Amino acid sequence: MSDLVLTLLYVAGAIIIFAMVLIFIRFLIGPALVDRTIAFDVMTVGSLGLIALLSVLFGREIYLDVNIIYGLLSFTSVVVVGKYIEKKL
Repeated sequence: MSDLVLTLLYVAGAIIIFAMVLIFIRFLIGPALVDRTIAFDVMTVGSLGLIALLSVLFGREIYLDVNIIYGLLSFTSVVVVGKYIEKKL
């Protein structure tokens, strides 16, 4: 990879980590369960992006398979929490 691509990947990783820190703060201070659920979902999406970025950096395609499974589990957990919030579970 060229130096420009590596620099852009490092900058993207730093931005994702900074965003995840801000979302984690929102997760901690969220006054309602809905706020915390949304923050959790956004954190998982950020971690999915970070795992994909690491997959490109390390050249390991197996991380993308792990990413797909993690995304499916995250989606399922948010749906279950949403059903719990609506009291239909």
